[in-house]
Amino acid sequence: MSDEKMMTDLVAKLALQVDSADDLEAAVMQLKKRAMERMLNEELNQHLGYVKHAPEGYNGGNSRNGTSAKTVLTDTGAVRLDVPRDRDGTFEPQVVKKGQRRLKGFDDKVISLYARGLTVREVRGHLEEIYGVDVSPDLISRVTDGVLEEVAKWQHRPLEAVYPMLYLDGFVVKVRHDGVVRNRIIYVALGINMQGHKEVLGLWVAESEGAKFWLSVINELRHRGVEDILIASVDGLKGFPEAIEAAFPRTVVQTCIVHMVRNSTRMVAYKNRRAVAKSLRRVYSAATEEAALVALDDFGDEWDAKYPSISKSWRDNWTRISPFFEFSPEIRRAVYTTNPIEALNRQLRKVVKTRGAFPHDNAVFKLLWLAITRLSKKWTYPKQNWDLVVQQLAIHFGDRVPLEAYANR
Repeated sequence: MSDEKMMTDLVAKLALQVDSADDLEAAVMQLKKRAMERMLNEELNQHLGYVKHAPEGYNGGNSRNGTSAKTVLTDTGAVRLDVPRDRDGTFEPQVVKKGQRRLKGFDDKVISLYARGLTVREVRGHLEEIYGVDVSPDLISRVTDGVLEEVAKWQHRPLEAVYPMLYLDGFVVKVRHDGVVRNRIIYVALGINMQGHKEVLGLWVAESEGAKFWLSVINELRHRGVEDILIASVDGLKGFPEAIEAAFPRTVVQTCIVHMVRNSTRMVAYKNRRAVAKSLRRVYSAATEEAALVALDDFGDEWDAKYPSISKSWRDNWTRISPFFEFSPEIRRAVYTTNPIEALNRQLRKVVKTRGAFPHDNAVFKLLWLAITRLSKKWTYPKQNWDLVVQQLAIHFGDRVPLEAYANR
């Protein structure tokens, strides 16, 4: 009977035995076992040069020598295999290699669970509960540590020459260092490329921010191929405007308008917040900078008696706010807020919130890279009205906008 006929008969036989979900899982595992054993036997056929019981194998030197039992972990559970052996001990199987105890699907399953924010203990419990597989915490750590090489490649990968928009923000994680738990700030750079797609450019860790730190980040982006950034939208990152202007002097550094409004209303009495926000809207929705300054004067006349710090804050930051009024409505909508990176950071915070403290920085990078890789699979569409945005950018920034890169998307 041929192998194909045997497999067909096995499938038919197992199908008759399936009466429940548990029966179906058992049948799938049995099929997986038979399929892997069939591939292993075919590999041995190739190694020996003849199939089992073939006449040319009689007194032909090397021959089969029974099987050895081996249990491997797969993405659906543990499978016990009968691995064929040869008498000379020269057979090196490739389907399940010598010493291999896990198939690729199993590692992918562990990494997927870890990327969703599960701790090592939770991953272990999930595998045991769902798949009946008991694995050690060390194994899970080794599997997830296997991505660190990919993390390093990703962090140093070449970038595009021009990014129309760059968003920067950070959040705090706890990392154990020399036996002491310290707050570490993870900074994320999110770019919008010429195709209008979001792209995380990198992750950086620091205990504090400043111009020196930000200059090192910006210079790293330059070394990785970035030649120009049109607009950088940030909020309150100490030293960043000076650093980016030192490396990219033509970049427009735009303060996030939404953050300015939030900061302005933070100390306002609840009963006045809506009215204050409405008055501020007249400032940032003005058609021109001149009209915005008039609206800011009107705001001061209306509210300085109660909240004098608000108009002062807007005037103190006006250099970083005013570029907003030079842009068309399409560009304004794109740089009005740092929400794209805030939304990403909210999702990353959910991933890290279950951790009390990370053992080291690499553990942070490992988890965040896995989470970013998973989340970015959903980023399939460009920003809204991106065609109009590119046209307006080309008018505003001229030949700094590489339209050929947009046209070749």
